[in-house]
Amino acid sequence: MQSIIRYVRFGGAALVAAVAWSVTAAAQPYPSQPIKIIVSLAPGGVADIVARAFAAKLSESGKTVVVENRTGAGGAIGADAVAKSAPDGYTLYMGFHATQSILPHLMTKLPYDAAKDFAPIVFIATSPNILIVHPSVAAKSPKELVEYIKANPGKLSYGTPGIGSSGHLAGEQFKQMNNLEIAHVHYRGAAPALQDLVAGHVQVMFDIVPLTKEQLEAGRVRALAVTAAKREPAVPNVPTMAESGMPGIEGGPWFGLFAPAGTPRAAIDWVNAEALKAFSSPDLKARLEGQGLTLPLGSPEDFGRHVEAETKRWGEVIRKGNIKME
Repeated sequence: MQSIIRYVRFGGAALVAAVAWSVTAAAQPYPSQPIKIIVSLAPGGVADIVARAFAAKLSESGKTVVVENRTGAGGAIGADAVAKSAPDGYTLYMGFHATQSILPHLMTKLPYDAAKDFAPIVFIATSPNILIVHPSVAAKSPKELVEYIKANPGKLSYGTPGIGSSGHLAGEQFKQMNNLEIAHVHYRGAAPALQDLVAGHVQVMFDIVPLTKEQLEAGRVRALAVTAAKREPAVPNVPTMAESGMPGIEGGPWFGLFAPAGTPRAAIDWVNAEALKAFSSPDLKARLEGQGLTLPLGSPEDFGRHVEAETKRWGEVIRKGNIKME
């Protein structure tokens, strides 16, 4: 009997201690633990670069942030891991256009709900697509390119980093709006697609400025327009599609932080404020903008509206083009 009493007393004391610890931890200001940012793309890409840049900035103020690359399924594996994580602010996701706005239209069995399973925090970076052609193509503007393609039906092709990529959907949008007959050739990544454009195996591509800039400066490809509302500072002499007489063709890859749905607003606001501070710092801002990235930043609500608009835009293009994952 005495042993039972001692066991009950010990168990009760342990329970009280556990509850007291939980209350104390909950009362501590956020963040009181290390933060993990999951990146669902490979190391070295834009998502990875901005995630690690943010982690480095937070570490300067004494916070511990770990970046984990969890790749696969076009980003869906990493996104799903975050969607199913505890909504406590300690697991964040460097989301991007594919997992949040494109895959929901391409995959019928996506393991997460992009619209319901995430809380937007901050829109960090974007880069417009840039319409480029091989120098052999006799076109100096998007309108001249349309005329050239129509004069050579079925003879031209456009390369992309893969089905559902921003370059693919920009090319499909351009094709749909101008009723063009041009073949799509998809590659496993932007680098091989650009290499084949330089070699003349494909003639047209919607790439992004950071990847294209070196080839542009070397004269190996020609830029016709950027798919942005205003000119890209990294290539200031390249007009926008709207300036070229084709309004409505906008878009490009984008990246921003999300948390699992249900994450406390206080945690979301803290991360948002720290991100605004980090990506507005002169050193980091100059470095990223010099690579052809734009840093929109803004509130969680601003980012949420952007994601919603992108999801609607690319859903319409995908349905009209009957695009499916192979």
